[in-house]
Amino acid sequence: MVDLEQVRTDLENLMTDTVRVRRPTGETAPEDGAPVWATIYEGAGALLSTHGQIVVRQLLGADWLGEASAWYQLMTPLSAPVADPGDQVEVVEGDQGFAERTWFVEARTQTSTVEVVRVTRLDEQTGALAVGV
Repeated sequence: MVDLEQVRTDLENLMTDTVRVRRPTGETAPEDGAPVWATIYEGAGALLSTHGQIVVRQLLGADWLGEASAWYQLMTPLSAPVADPGDQVEVVEGDQGFAERTWFVEARTQTSTVEVVRVTRLDEQTGALAVGV
């Protein structure tokens, strides 16, 4: 039998970045009309490219992230809130390759009866879609 607590611990140990998830409030800034964002989560996480997802699968010997068609996935502890489509994700501390890059949540965070971490599909955005970044 698989020790889910150990798997959870192993996955959380891979969350070496500090990520921020923001949600649009529906308001706009009076000075420039940019969307106003509220931070719903800032804490441990790992932003994984498709390659990173494969590496995690190899390290753990099992596919705990599920079948991934997303180019990027955000992995956060179960204590993190569920992200909604349109939420914005950025790495605020960690891998410098993520500096000044923004991702948007493609679909609501995956949930299931048996969970070990939160997994959220992301899409990297720039330009007009990233207004208010």
